[in-house]
Amino acid sequence: MTALELEQPTDPHGTAPVRSLLRRHPTLMAALACAVSFTAFWIAQRLAHVTMIDLMVYRAEGWTARNGRDLYDMVATSAHLPNTYPPFAALLFTPLTLVSVPVMRTLATAGNLALFVCAVHLSLRLAGLPRRLPRPAAALAVSALLVWVEPVWTTLRYGQINLLLAVLVLWDLTRKDTNRWAGAGIGIAAGIKLTPALFAVFLALAGAVRAGRLLRSGAGARAAWNPWLRQAAVATVTFLVTALAAALVLPRDSHRFWTGIVFAADRVGEVEITANQSLRGALARLLHTHEPGTAYLVVAGLTTALGLALAAGSLLRGERAWAAVACAATALLVSPISWSHHWVWGVPMLILFGSEALRRSGRAARCWWATASVTGLIFCSFALWWVPHHRHRHEELHQNGVQMLLSDVYPIAGLALLALTAARLWRLGEPGGRDLGVRPADGG
Repeated sequence: MTALELEQPTDPHGTAPVRSLLRRHPTLMAALACAVSFTAFWIAQRLAHVTMIDLMVYRAEGWTARNGRDLYDMVATSAHLPNTYPPFAALLFTPLTLVSVPVMRTLATAGNLALFVCAVHLSLRLAGLPRRLPRPAAALAVSALLVWVEPVWTTLRYGQINLLLAVLVLWDLTRKDTNRWAGAGIGIAAGIKLTPALFAVFLALAGAVRAGRLLRSGAGARAAWNPWLRQAAVATVTFLVTALAAALVLPRDSHRFWTGIVFAADRVGEVEITANQSLRGALARLLHTHEPGTAYLVVAGLTTALGLALAAGSLLRGERAWAAVACAATALLVSPISWSHHWVWGVPMLILFGSEALRRSGRAARCWWATASVTGLIFCSFALWWVPHHRHRHEELHQNGVQMLLSDVYPIAGLALLALTAARLWRLGEPGGRDLGVRPADGG
């Protein structure tokens, strides 16, 4: 043994090589951790005998559209599930009919995992993270951890498209204001499923407020046509293009959807079941009724107004990440049906809370870490499935207080998010003077 070797510090636990690898190759190590986690996730899904039942419905929709059958009379799988999406979605699902079911399921799982990494990457960008670690390393490391949250697990279990919709919206919200295509992602997402259209509404609202301030300050109409108004316009035009394309290819189905099916909220499923994590579902369980009626309309209207105001206010203050998650929470809360897997927006929420903790120190940091931990526990606990929840038995109409609390964890988290957004805006105060811009996103 040389003198140089004798002088090296000893590490009885053998952690020095690992730390060295983490410092020198963070992205490689994060990729390995992500690969291990995703492999375990895939194995766990197979051991759980996941049916990917929604993916089978998508395939049936694609087959129906391809063969010219009636899109809204079809039912699929042994559960006799109907089609509830706009006809444009059926056009996108047509390629699913070109491969076998096993191949389709494999491709859907791999694609959803890839989309999940993209969603985490875009959420980190939206929150301005990380500051020191390479973003690919951070995205892979966070993905390895958060892939186990219930909305992501259930999305892959059913073969759902929630992650695709989230990525389309996040792609838009992380573009630079000069990007002429910003808004197209929201428009396409709304063409597939209507709920993301609320993001266009919130952008239009924020843009209108900003335009009014600019006009009052003496700026001309050209200056008032700001990036948020343009982004909302692009989203609207893109959505109309999707509807027009579907009308040209599927005129009968398009007419039927836009004149009737779009208003049939009860077509999706039973309102009161615990899987429905919207305010409508929570009120149905609270009031022990199949249909909360006027109570839901009043609560949903107030929540929509509050949520849009908070989202627009956050955007006007340059808090783009808070604006995005506030709008997402509002859409999930007020939608007639928000299945638990629709709450994949819990991942951007967790990343946002973590970013707030990392920007602070002392007591403030501990409070934000506690907030992130509680939110993570909510989304990782699968608590909503701890109550009786068999289909068609209406057991949710007879819940006690504890069971109601467990079956409403996501609406509670969404309302808490809106409360935190309101408290944050109150502390920031009203924007004044020339504070009309936004914090630029670092995306291209």
